[in-house]
Amino acid sequence: MSEIALPLAMALLTLGGILAGYRVAFVLAGASAIFILISPLPTAFFNLIVSRIYANVLTNWLLVAIPMFIFMGLILEKSGVAERALKGAQRALGGTAAGMGVAVLVIGVLLAASSGVVGASVVLLALLALPRMAEVGYDKATGAGLIAASGTLAILIPPSVMLIILGDQLQTPVPDMFAGAIGPGLLLVALYGIYIIWRARGLPRAPKGPALGLIAGVGRTLMDVAPLLILVICVLGSIIGGLATPTEASGLGALGATLVTVLYRRFDAGVIMAAARDTVMATCVVLMVIVGATCFSAVFKGIGGDAMIRNALSLFGDNPWTVLLVVMGAIFVLGFVLDWLEITLILIPIFAPVIAGLDFGNGLTGQPLLIWFGILVAVNLQTSFLTPPFGFALFYLRGAAGDQLQTREIYRGVIPFIALQLFALGLLMAFPWLITGLT
Repeated sequence: MSEIALPLAMALLTLGGILAGYRVAFVLAGASAIFILISPLPTAFFNLIVSRIYANVLTNWLLVAIPMFIFMGLILEKSGVAERALKGAQRALGGTAAGMGVAVLVIGVLLAASSGVVGASVVLLALLALPRMAEVGYDKATGAGLIAASGTLAILIPPSVMLIILGDQLQTPVPDMFAGAIGPGLLLVALYGIYIIWRARGLPRAPKGPALGLIAGVGRTLMDVAPLLILVICVLGSIIGGLATPTEASGLGALGATLVTVLYRRFDAGVIMAAARDTVMATCVVLMVIVGATCFSAVFKGIGGDAMIRNALSLFGDNPWTVLLVVMGAIFVLGFVLDWLEITLILIPIFAPVIAGLDFGNGLTGQPLLIWFGILVAVNLQTSFLTPPFGFALFYLRGAAGDQLQTREIYRGVIPFIALQLFALGLLMAFPWLITGLT
């Protein structure tokens, strides 16, 4: 009992502090400091933590990609480039109610692949697409669910900040994580598309906009969508093709997004400063949590927390699939109350060694096994943006929609998409080639 008392108390103190509303980074760091002082660990452990922060965070060039990709997404959103692409996709696919729904999904994919910022994607889709979906007969719950689910693709489809941090925590190449996420991302898009087309049966055609000739219509659509699509292909292609590291490609993406604003004559010093200011704020939050989680991980392992977790998992037997289901279940449940970043930085360093030592009989070992596990975690964590009461996509959507939606309509609308995500998670567990096929 004494062997689990300290790590269990540390975990409960940390969870209680987070649920009480204190800043996550300070809760993690504060709990670490407290348990260094009251545990048998020597006070010299502080020096070890400082060394780990310097080596794992402050000198980690991979993490430079985080502010670059955030800036890329913000500059596209604040300059109106993303809005223009959404309207272009709606014109191209919006002739029917199903086409309108697919247009929202397509632009959600483009926003996901060009920014990786869930908040920007959900807010933009809510402002532009929610009224149009209501016009063609979609009920409010279905429209809300599609917008929220499409927006959360930004956390899974590369370039994703989540995948960068997961790759860092699992010690796997980020380009392989990006390649592994493409199949699951397309699988989710296909499932969402099938569902929204099924929901659109019997609905009237969308209102027609101003008539354009074929050539003029195609040309206008290409002008609206093509620059964003080219930017996505260049950034992802350079990473997956091995032409650039994620850090280098993130700089290319930030520069490319700025050049696109120049092309559309939306370049403005105010836009650049607003995007830069929000980038700094978002990056500071992420890095402070990483620093706090680094402290927490070191102390938690030092007082026997990793052994406690391994012993707890061993209670479910030796079957690797049972262990994996327990881990996935724990991550899913914690996603109701914790942010993906906290779950990633706290639990992945503990669960990853356990999973790496198991044989699932699917031919995966070593790094491919960790990539498969990392993408499973990413798909699982994507649901945390949709699960009430603390799903961030729900907050973004509720704030952007204003009086157009009620909270219960949002909750009702996301339930089918949560079910689709869990179904996709099951397929990815059963057929790992959906993840490893491109790595």
